[in-house]
Amino acid sequence: MNTMTLWHISIWEFAALAAAALLVGFSKTAVSGANTVSLAIFAAVLPARASTGVLLPILIVGDVLAVLTYRRHAHWPTLWRLFPAVAAGVVLGTLFLVWADDGVVRTSIGAILLLMAAVTMWRRRAAAQDDEPDSVASRSGRIKARSYGVLGGFTTMVANAGGPVMSMYLLSAGFRKLGFLGTSAFFFLIVNVSKVPFSVGLGLIDGHSLLLDAALAAFVVPGAFIGKWAVNRINQLLFERLVIAATVVGGVQLLLR
Repeated sequence: MNTMTLWHISIWEFAALAAAALLVGFSKTAVSGANTVSLAIFAAVLPARASTGVLLPILIVGDVLAVLTYRRHAHWPTLWRLFPAVAAGVVLGTLFLVWADDGVVRTSIGAILLLMAAVTMWRRRAAAQDDEPDSVASRSGRIKARSYGVLGGFTTMVANAGGPVMSMYLLSAGFRKLGFLGTSAFFFLIVNVSKVPFSVGLGLIDGHSLLLDAALAAFVVPGAFIGKWAVNRINQLLFERLVIAATVVGGVQLLLR
C-alpha cells in the first residue's frame, strides 16, 4: 500500500474523516456499533485497505477513553470466554486479507452484520432478557461465545467491523447498559491493540498513516464526552434499539458500497 496517497485528501475529505473520528468517540461511550458509519466514511474517503490501517489507532484512542469511563462495569468472566475464539478469528481474518479483494471483504462483513442483527432480534422476541449475564456459563452460552468470538475476531481484523458483532453477542447474553459498555470497552482495547502487529505486517499502518491519525485523534475526545453525556439520558430499551439499528445501517452500507 502506498500510504503517500493519504496526504492527497482535500479539506472536505479531512472534515469527513474528522466527523467520523468524533463518531468513534461517541460510539465507544454511548452506542456501540455506531462506528460502522465511521468505517464507511473512512473507506469512502481513503483507499479501502488503507482505511482500515488509519482507523485502527483512532479506535484504540476511543477504547482507552471508554475504559477510563466504564472500567468498573466490565464482566471479566465473559471476556475470558471470548478471547480464545477471538484470537482464532483474528488469525482467520489475517489470512483472508492476504487474498480477498475489497469487494469480497465488504460483501462478507455486511452479510454477517445483517445476519447477527436478525438473529439477535429473533432471540429477543423468543425469550425474556435476564438482568445479569449468567447465561454465558451454560453449555449453550459457551457455544454462543465461541461462535460470536470467532466472527468478532474475523470481522474486526478484516474491516474494523467487530463492534456490531460483539454488540449483538452482549445484548443476546443479557447485559444491561453499563455492563455492556464496560465489558465492550476492555474487550476492544485488548483486541485492537493485539491487531496492531498484524496490520503493520500487512502494510496497513506506517509512519504516514500514523501522522494522519495524530491529526484525527483530537476529534475522538469530544465525541467521547458527548457520548458520556448522552448515555445517561438514554433508557435501556432505546439503547438496545439504537445498537441494533446502527448494526443494520452499517451492514447495509457495506453491501451497497
